[in-house]
Amino acid sequence: MMQDIPAPLPDVVVTAARLPPAAGEAAFSVIRLGRERLDRATRLDEALATVPAVSLFRRTSSLAANPTTQGISLRSIAPSGAGRTLVTLDGVPQNDPFGGWVIWSQLPTESLSGLDIIRGAGAGPYGAGALTGVIALREREAVGGRLDLSGGEYGGRRLAAATTLSTGRLALTGTVQRELSDGYTPVRGAGAGAVDRPLDLATLSGAIRADVALSDATALTLRASAYDEDRGSGLLGARSSATGQSYAATLSRTPSADRLGWRAQVWRRESDFANTSVAVAAGRATTTPANDQFATPSEGWGANFALRRTAVPLAGGLLEWELGADARFAEGETRELFRFMPVAGVGAFTRTRVAGGETSVIGLYGEGAWSTGPWLIAGGLRIDEYGNSNGRRLERDRQTGAATLDETDPDQSGEVLSARLAIRRELGSGVAARAAAYSGFRPATLNELHRPFRVGNDLTEANAGLVPETLQGIETGLSWDRDATSLGATVFWNRIEDAIVNVTIGAGPGTFPRAGFVPAGGVLRQRQNAGTIHAVGVELTAGHRLGDLVSLDGALSWTDAEVDGGGAAAQLTGLRPAQAPEWSATAGADWRATDRLTLIGRVRYESARFEDDLNSRTLDAAITADARAEFEVKTGVILYAAADNVFDAEVAVSETGDGIEGYGPPRTLRAGLTLSW
Repeated sequence: MMQDIPAPLPDVVVTAARLPPAAGEAAFSVIRLGRERLDRATRLDEALATVPAVSLFRRTSSLAANPTTQGISLRSIAPSGAGRTLVTLDGVPQNDPFGGWVIWSQLPTESLSGLDIIRGAGAGPYGAGALTGVIALREREAVGGRLDLSGGEYGGRRLAAATTLSTGRLALTGTVQRELSDGYTPVRGAGAGAVDRPLDLATLSGAIRADVALSDATALTLRASAYDEDRGSGLLGARSSATGQSYAATLSRTPSADRLGWRAQVWRRESDFANTSVAVAAGRATTTPANDQFATPSEGWGANFALRRTAVPLAGGLLEWELGADARFAEGETRELFRFMPVAGVGAFTRTRVAGGETSVIGLYGEGAWSTGPWLIAGGLRIDEYGNSNGRRLERDRQTGAATLDETDPDQSGEVLSARLAIRRELGSGVAARAAAYSGFRPATLNELHRPFRVGNDLTEANAGLVPETLQGIETGLSWDRDATSLGATVFWNRIEDAIVNVTIGAGPGTFPRAGFVPAGGVLRQRQNAGTIHAVGVELTAGHRLGDLVSLDGALSWTDAEVDGGGAAAQLTGLRPAQAPEWSATAGADWRATDRLTLIGRVRYESARFEDDLNSRTLDAAITADARAEFEVKTGVILYAAADNVFDAEVAVSETGDGIEGYGPPRTLRAGLTLSW
């Protein structure tokens, strides 16, 4: 008896389960960074900083920044520790479920194939958190790999590798990164004291992804990752650590002219954060323990579904549409020891605090893009329901166990409607014009709602009554891209309503309700919905290639932002948002000096910014230059030497109430080896 033998399946190129970029994105302000820019940065946030007005909350990179200041924002409207930008990796949010910040050490540049920076509020498929835009990361999928091994001054050592293997219908991608640094001391010179310490760092992260081609159009992706980092905070007795893991599963089908495409995705993130803070004595001679946030366990989980149809004939053109839904949930709490006082002649923490709650956002959206000839019209509408629930703050006396503060926060919920619309027209000869209007929103994070924190002698109180901040904006742009030259210009106007701002309540020394004692030289702030922030700005970009030998690029951003505190914070009216510089600019040049030698230089300028909401602490303008030389030993093998902050500029990144400034990294030399295969 003969048996039928199934025909062999055709070869299938295995790729990650993701929908292709939407056609309508071309009508908005999008900046793409490819592998070349990423390959020359050791940290992802530093690669992003080559785009003007894209930065972490403070000037410090993730090499030295406390996790709570690693929130990223686009445009200098009003940076925030929680970040006003949504960061996604193949559709999965990367913002921390408790604080909204991004642990950048979990995302080594070697693991990515590229990214898109979409400036302007992201309604449509992005939703909550995309207040000033979206950074959409794409993980690598090409077969092969890359390894980077480097070392440098201040004990800097880094090993990072990413590789993709493929067989039949299965592809496996693995990533690992280990980075160590003895660190530099931020407070130096005449202002430094015995308590000032280096910002040492130790990070470890890894990820593994499996892609399975179920057919020529349908794919399944399973991904798991984890990270662990420990760092000094620059003061004797002050440290922080962060750990976490994430899991995601994505099933998708690629759309075509005769086939619906779709994506179904579920994900989960778990994180924990610990932070010790200290009070600094006069003369910076000694520190005293002030707070021990020994654990901040949190969980975030969510799901999204998108249905995409392309190339639908309509009114003489082609229509692409997408319908979708998404949901995000988070819960977490801070667990702390505080109120350090003498007990039986020995200093000890006398109080405990547990504070936290739950948040949720559920949304529905529709997006469409219609094109005909030189015209592209794109828009989207979405509605979200947000909720804050089970909020509580409980403080106890450690000796008696008696509650000294026991608050239960009322539940909150509401709906937010957001939309975007854009028009783009090709004018010929490589010239295109566009205009867009948009709105978006960002709910307060669990961190902002429930976790008070301390930096040196400055205290900031939480506020469980915060409502989502919303943004409305319009912009217009013109671009020219022809042969080896590209130019771009954008003018925008944005308004953030119910902006979440750290508002100064009073100065120390003194005792305040809930917060307790604030020492001399410190201030007490509270997170508040402090009125409205208005901003107008101009963004310019330019690029030019001289054959295969030289490439030049430059960009400039100017943003005039002003706070209207209204009745809630009248003292802020007319002031500039904290940490928002008016001007920023970058320029770079790559020169292939010989067949094997390439020289790269980059310069970044930023005007003065204010450290605080009252504009009383000024961080001076700063300009830094970086240089790098690469020598190709043979195909796939490159030796390099780099100098960051070549001219050893003193870049002020912080200032205390008594005028002590902290600085960014001094000139740092490093060298390394990269292997590509």
